[in-house]
Amino acid sequence: MIRLSAHLRATLQRTTPPLLIVLSAAIILLGKADQTMFESLRTTLTDDAAPALDAVSRPLAAAATLVDRVRGLFEVYRDNRRLERENERLLQWQQIALKLSADNHNLQALLKAVPEQTASYVTARVIANSGGSYVRTVMINAGAAQGLARGQAATIGEGLVGRLTEVGQRASRLLLITDLNSRIPVVIEGSHVNAVLAGDNSERPQLVFVDEPQRIKVGDRIITSGEGGVFPPGLPVGLVATLEHGIARVEPYAELSQLGYVLVADYGLSGGLPQPAPVAARPARRSKQPAADEASIR
Repeated sequence: MIRLSAHLRATLQRTTPPLLIVLSAAIILLGKADQTMFESLRTTLTDDAAPALDAVSRPLAAAATLVDRVRGLFEVYRDNRRLERENERLLQWQQIALKLSADNHNLQALLKAVPEQTASYVTARVIANSGGSYVRTVMINAGAAQGLARGQAATIGEGLVGRLTEVGQRASRLLLITDLNSRIPVVIEGSHVNAVLAGDNSERPQLVFVDEPQRIKVGDRIITSGEGGVFPPGLPVGLVATLEHGIARVEPYAELSQLGYVLVADYGLSGGLPQPAPVAARPARRSKQPAADEASIR
């Protein structure tokens, strides 16, 4: 009996794998041979199981929806509480701002302070670039017809770009702050050290005529000082990028190599600049006929 059982076990171990392989191959061949029958069977089973699956999924979907609504209510409650606290803070700041505004108005009235003149702006598109190594200028599609004048400052959202040097009726030339001819009075914010931002046709203009060079640090913010009457004070220019051999170079806020549009601001200061001399009229040519007549008289 023991020998028979061992023999049967050995026979099954030898025959089972081939039988399974043959069965799998038969199923594959049958599926390939009559794919329509298997698809019909699968479709029938799916149709029969669909009502049960739908019945089971409905309570689960309802529970998920209920959970989402409860979570939404908690979020709305938290947002409402946060907005109430922010509203309280804003109301406090509003009262402080109103008080400061009233105090400022009263102080200005006592000191007879002259209010700052509101600047007017013209948006212009850059239509040409000098593109040379010795000149850093661009041309914009606005001029005197749009109210522009020589000396007005041009900016973009990040900072100062330059000033207008030539103004026509419909176009103007803009001298960038990196140009060799650009000189801008600036001040280092925080330390209040005065200097002049001088362009040298490189990407980073340098600071010259610095009052206290030892107080300059990398990362200092540079703004216009307002001296000279060309630019108003406080226009952002850039940051001190390097300090090498006693020379401070400034990284402009504006990306001057990719200018598309500029904002030309009229602060009412352009009238103080010397205007270019008018072109002298050419003398009228004398006619040769009177000379001939004088010769005939002689």
